[in-house]
Amino acid sequence: MSNIRYGVVGTGYFGAALARALARLPGAQVTLVYDPDNAARLAAEVGARQAASVEELCASADVDAVVVASPNFTHPEPVIAAARNGKHVFCEKPIALSYADCSRMVEAARKAGVLFMAGHVMNFMDGVRRAKSLIAEGVVGDILFCRAVRNGWEAPQAQVTWKKKRELSGGHLYHHIHELDLVQFLMGPAQRVTMAGGNVAHDGPAFGDEDDMLLITLEFGNKRFAAIEYGSAFRWPEHHVLIEGSKGAIRIDLQEVGVELRAPGRRETFLLHRTPEEDADRTAIYRNSTTDGAIMYGNPSIEPPLWLRGIIEHEFTYFHGLMQGKKPLPEFAALTDGTAAMAAIATADALSLSLAEDRKVSVSEITGRHV
Repeated sequence: MSNIRYGVVGTGYFGAALARALARLPGAQVTLVYDPDNAARLAAEVGARQAASVEELCASADVDAVVVASPNFTHPEPVIAAARNGKHVFCEKPIALSYADCSRMVEAARKAGVLFMAGHVMNFMDGVRRAKSLIAEGVVGDILFCRAVRNGWEAPQAQVTWKKKRELSGGHLYHHIHELDLVQFLMGPAQRVTMAGGNVAHDGPAFGDEDDMLLITLEFGNKRFAAIEYGSAFRWPEHHVLIEGSKGAIRIDLQEVGVELRAPGRRETFLLHRTPEEDADRTAIYRNSTTDGAIMYGNPSIEPPLWLRGIIEHEFTYFHGLMQGKKPLPEFAALTDGTAAMAAIATADALSLSLAEDRKVSVSEITGRHV
């Protein structure tokens, strides 16, 4: 198929951005949108019709593939409905808030024989792809340790959005699952995990109920480890991924934006995004704000910044290519067969259990329940 018709479920801040990106691609048309609050303006903008329900959109003969960008807790219904109607599906991260739901979604797509791509957009950053290539070439040797930090500060809010409510978003661990996904892409699925933390600085009606400080350790076996920090209780914001290998190291800086390689006889810096302008755009935004990203990005009335539009374009050029018959790249295969999403959610569930029960948890405790 050269011309692909898309239905979009959820047209708030990010869903609208995805729909606009699709509408700009040759051979792509957004035909139906569904959102009980935000659909009308976007439908007029991209020339789509408004569906009255998720089921109507997924069953429509005018839709070849469904893009799910509704709030995190709502993802299972449209994904399963799309699969049931034989439609390929793209689902924003986190694809689900439990491994059980994730398993149901992946199984529905498998039974229907449709592609199910997870929206782990960090994988499409140019600098992340370059780092993966260097690792695959053996430049840094065997990966021994990764440290990922995604911290900021949340000020009181006049309106508390769904993103700040744990039951709806999953909190920082699930909503900001990119770093966990990347670490596991590089090191494989974690075997045993520990998480400590809580809501240490944000009680009261001007805040949600998510934990604002999460301190994570991951064990991969064979003396390999990772540490991840998430939260909105940090006055000194940081956002980076440090990859430590037996021969060298790579730092992916998502705040003072850029990527640096250090290896014997070799030091290089390169872009995180497509252009110097996109890197500078991201750096300026982060430098001038200490706001937690779930608040910084999320207003349906504004478009994403230049750097974010760039990686969305990368991601949807790839997804649209798959819809037109291109083969998945080996680098992204785990994003299109459910493997990456299931591994990330399994580890997140194990971490949640660790925090709740104050103990070290084997990830097999989660995956073994759904064999």
